[in-house]
Amino acid sequence: MNKSTVPALKWVGLVLAVLISGLGAGLGFWQRVPAQYVIFYAAATFALVVWVWNSYLPRWSGDADEAGAKGVGRRGRNGFKTFLVRFRSILASLVLLVAAFLIASVTVTGFFSLMNVITFLILAALIIFATLVSKLFVDNRSAFIGLTVLIGMFAIGSLNIDGFFSTANVKSMLVFASFLGIACIGQTLVALLGGLDLSIPFVIGSSNVGLLYLLGLGVPSWLGVVIILILGAGIGFINGILSFRLQGQALILTLGVGFAISGGTQILTSIGTAYGGNVFGAVPDWLKNLAAMNGSTFGLDVPPVIFIWIILAAVLIYAMKNSVYGRYMYGLGGNRTSAQRLSISERRYWVGAFAISGCVSAFTGALLLGWSGGGFIGVGQPYLFMTLAAVVIGGTSLLGGYGGYGFTVIGVLVLQVLTSFLIGIGLKYEWQQFIFGILILPMVALYARSPHIRTQI
Repeated sequence: MNKSTVPALKWVGLVLAVLISGLGAGLGFWQRVPAQYVIFYAAATFALVVWVWNSYLPRWSGDADEAGAKGVGRRGRNGFKTFLVRFRSILASLVLLVAAFLIASVTVTGFFSLMNVITFLILAALIIFATLVSKLFVDNRSAFIGLTVLIGMFAIGSLNIDGFFSTANVKSMLVFASFLGIACIGQTLVALLGGLDLSIPFVIGSSNVGLLYLLGLGVPSWLGVVIILILGAGIGFINGILSFRLQGQALILTLGVGFAISGGTQILTSIGTAYGGNVFGAVPDWLKNLAAMNGSTFGLDVPPVIFIWIILAAVLIYAMKNSVYGRYMYGLGGNRTSAQRLSISERRYWVGAFAISGCVSAFTGALLLGWSGGGFIGVGQPYLFMTLAAVVIGGTSLLGGYGGYGFTVIGVLVLQVLTSFLIGIGLKYEWQQFIFGILILPMVALYARSPHIRTQI
């Protein structure tokens, strides 16, 4: 037998093991066998099939002879180890996907159905396809994988959920994606330099409450927005200055600043009132139109926030690729020592990235005020995880120097489509967080192209 067919046979064995163990698990759940027994026997069946298949594969290949059968068996085992190492990202992704499916089948009533099994198989096929084919797209591997996952999720949602592809649902997804996408601008810029900004959700919540508080004091709405943006940029500036001096504690520092800003805002706005953390008042109509679902843009039944995000994304993507500022950002994130020898001011770009992060976070809080019509200090809490997830899933390296906002846009869309799908099938918020965490792990393994830490010294 041709040696080139051996890897194909190994894949056949892997698929066979997944199908047999999956079929056994399905029958077990169908017959109401206790979940712990089903999971244990499914895992044992998978391991047994894989071991038997790969143990006897060298004999089937016809490569063994009387003098060297033992050596070939050894080479077969080494080949299997090489196979595991080479496709470890795919195997890890499939294992996590199977685990998530089994847990959901046990804990969510009515989750185990023929359509969900088909959905599971489609997702597994997408993971395998995206990983293997993405090797042909070396320069834009992250973008290819993200787009493949996005198209697959959208197709699965359209098949499983009524109205998923409707105009109203698409518009809803784009509105929420716009909020997240604008908030991710700062996180992406900071990540390109090798940092992270954990104050983003606190600035969003504080600006959301602070803007309505200013409006209640009689400040003109346009002036209130300007003040909030300036304050947000100021908070980012403070984050940048302090974190630049104490980069070993940058994460804890930005988190501490965020807590301080959130607490200070609640103290200020709760003076004379019993509603700490919440501010009530009238939101101007222009701000409601800007971000509400029923907003319109020049007569079009599309909220302006979507076009704002598109414009900001286009400008930032172009600027990062074609301006001196963008090239210097990538240079600093890729190798600080080389950038310093080129007389690039690391302090100025580091502080500037954090200042932009604070400004766009404040802008996101103002937009969310127009969407909800009321101020709430906790409105930004989901964005602590979501901004990090969008950056990672998009493919921007958390060590700096690789990626960009174009990748983050893909990550934002993947998260939003996935969120709509999970809500559509009835999963609660905590389950959504679990799925997001499961998704991040294989995506990081799939990309596997972050620069070495010594380039950051």
